[in-house]
Amino acid sequence: PGYSQISLQTHKPTHSLTHNSQFTVQKFTTTAMASRFQAIPLVASPSYPNAVAWSDENLIAVASGHLVTILNPASPFGPRGLISVPNSEPFPIGVIDRKDLFSGCLLPNCLSRDRQPCVRSVSWSPLGMAPNSGCLLAVCTAEGRVKLYRPPFCDFGAEWIEVYKLSSDKPEEGKLHHIGPLSKCKAKSLNKMQENCTHPHKLRRSMLLAMRCYVAWSPLLQLSSKLCSIPQIGSSVSLLAVGGKSGKISLWRIYVPECYSIEHSRVPTANIVGLLEAHNSWITSISWAFLTSDSSNPQVLLATGSSDGSMPAKSLHKMLLAVGKGSGSFELWNCDISGRKFDKIGSFDAHYHAVTDLAWAFDGCSLYSCSQDNFVRCWILRGSSLHEVPFPSNTPRLRSSTDVPDVFISCMGLAVSPGNLVLVMVRNLDLELLDSMYQKKAQKAVVEFFWIGGQQQDLLSKASPLVDVVEFPAFPEKELAYWESNILWSLKQYEHLDKPLVLWDIIAALLAFKQTTSKFVEHILLKWLLSSYIGYNMDLSAEKILPLVSIRLSKINSRKLHLLTIICRRVMLSELKADQVNSEVQNLEVSHGAEGEQVPMWTELLRCSERELRERLVGFGFSAFLSLKSHSTITASRPGYWYPVGLAQLEHWVALNHERVQDQLKVLSSEVGRHEKRLEYSEHEAAEQCSYCSASVPFESPEVGFCRGVESDSGTGQSHRLPRCAVSMQVCPTTPLWFCICCNRWGSRLAPETLFSMSEYPLDFKSSTESSVLEVPSKPLCPFCGLLLQRRQPDFLLSASPV
Repeated sequence: PGYSQISLQTHKPTHSLTHNSQFTVQKFTTTAMASRFQAIPLVASPSYPNAVAWSDENLIAVASGHLVTILNPASPFGPRGLISVPNSEPFPIGVIDRKDLFSGCLLPNCLSRDRQPCVRSVSWSPLGMAPNSGCLLAVCTAEGRVKLYRPPFCDFGAEWIEVYKLSSDKPEEGKLHHIGPLSKCKAKSLNKMQENCTHPHKLRRSMLLAMRCYVAWSPLLQLSSKLCSIPQIGSSVSLLAVGGKSGKISLWRIYVPECYSIEHSRVPTANIVGLLEAHNSWITSISWAFLTSDSSNPQVLLATGSSDGSMPAKSLHKMLLAVGKGSGSFELWNCDISGRKFDKIGSFDAHYHAVTDLAWAFDGCSLYSCSQDNFVRCWILRGSSLHEVPFPSNTPRLRSSTDVPDVFISCMGLAVSPGNLVLVMVRNLDLELLDSMYQKKAQKAVVEFFWIGGQQQDLLSKASPLVDVVEFPAFPEKELAYWESNILWSLKQYEHLDKPLVLWDIIAALLAFKQTTSKFVEHILLKWLLSSYIGYNMDLSAEKILPLVSIRLSKINSRKLHLLTIICRRVMLSELKADQVNSEVQNLEVSHGAEGEQVPMWTELLRCSERELRERLVGFGFSAFLSLKSHSTITASRPGYWYPVGLAQLEHWVALNHERVQDQLKVLSSEVGRHEKRLEYSEHEAAEQCSYCSASVPFESPEVGFCRGVESDSGTGQSHRLPRCAVSMQVCPTTPLWFCICCNRWGSRLAPETLFSMSEYPLDFKSSTESSVLEVPSKPLCPFCGLLLQRRQPDFLLSASPV
């Protein structure tokens, strides 16, 4: 049997692994041992493994028959996205002319091909590939056609939009090196492939024979201008690997858009890199892993599996490689590719039928496997031993689903949430056991969600939480300890800038615990603040820790400030509306009790954090303006590139908060005010006008503006409430705007990317600001939450929920 699934996990082991692997056999079904908190029926059944994928923007794609269903895990019973694979003519292989049918030389047999469309493979791109900075979805059909789809963010429909269809073209320059003795496959450099494929029709014929059957996106790579075939500054790309039935892999370079929009869609820029002869039979799985972001030499890992049993791997560093097989077993390899050393940890008879999916979690500490035998198993690797451990027996429930029957016959795929606290599975139903009156018509498969935040990570761990376990009678002491350590681990991962902020599973878990008691949630968050924001041990007391964090905010990097903002808003102040938090009202109406007593302290911490971020944004705008004062005019950079705007509003904000802002910001504001020549800014910029009645709009708040109303003979007209841009504080135009789903702020301008990478409040804004910052492409990120901004969709349409 060949390899059916393959999963990569880069790691840096502290000691070598040997072949003396041990494990305990404990087969179980997930419904018997784990607590399912959500289950959603599907109208079509998955036909191939790897049927589910979780995106970086928190959307789930399920390949089921001729449909791809896109779900929001935060609202799985709400709106859905849809991709329908249409019927199409098969490739003209073995076509017989009509006149030959009556020649009498043909055998009396009829050959036919099933033309029912079916999705074979789906894969999400990294964040930033779609025109709205979201993710593209690559869909490969059973007929071998590969298309790219984007969300209908400006089309107001449920059907996703096709933006690109992969076709053949001449390969570009590039290098791929095959290393490792895992198979005897052949790998050619792209230069040699170019010599053999100089004619486009030869390459097209070669790719036609490949009959694509599997797709996978690589992580995002930053390329220098020397490596870019398109003249872009600081271009980023993702490689799309497309495996074929002939064993070849075609690599496509898909460019990140130069600028993002929520009004217009753009066709992705893509070109083929070349073909890789990896196997002699069907490509059954492809997996990428990230190594380094060095723009002069970007590197990623590529591992592929085939039905012939071969398994090539390509990289320059270390990795863990889990390989599922058609026989039901899986292999685990430790690969030190720099030394061309491959150690087989062991082969394990995990399932009775073919392994349909594998997924790593918790940075390679846990491995989940599923199979057509309907078993899902969890493994942990410690040293030279691989152990099977059960799913958590008790979990915090969001809502219980009882309307979906538990009559499963096979598990066709699984995926782990971005924060590694939730596992999603897709399983086929036994149609013979369903009620033909209604169940059989509407339910062919089920998407299930399981909590894995309480997953065991250490066989010998004796840790326990520092809270009174009596308050949690439904939870074992050890499981609470695992929840605590796993949530803290997940929060720690998001402190790295290269990880997109998608905290839905963390927020959902904390809110679920908070419904029972807030003491455990407060304990976890205070411990997180103590380790990440203070740096030394002290009593876990909110009265001591929260004010101390507020004092140290100027020394904290912007990513941690964004995390703090999200946690304050979505967890500790979840009872309050976003507009209520955004306002300056002090007398907040909250519930009484312990939670109500903590609200003022968390509210003050949130305001201090957002004020710190706004000061950095305002100071950055002032210093960028002053660095360009020698120019006669400022010309707007090309779309998507940052330049300072709204200086008059920034000055007004500094004046309103003169007693709170730092002295450096006051000095910068004075210098900007004394500068008589405002480049392209006019003197009447401060006098904004209402877009509805043309009345003046004074600056009174950075969040919202109220016009004075038009005067007439009958008196003053109605005053209109106008949102202000979160970046420039200018009154927003009536055109479609960017929206932050966390703080409910709007934006017509984008913040500079440098804001999101600041390590602390700069000692001197002028020295930290260069004119070259104007050439930095801006991503649509909220300056206060760090989340990806989006176009606000109606409630009946699908939208991503990163928190």
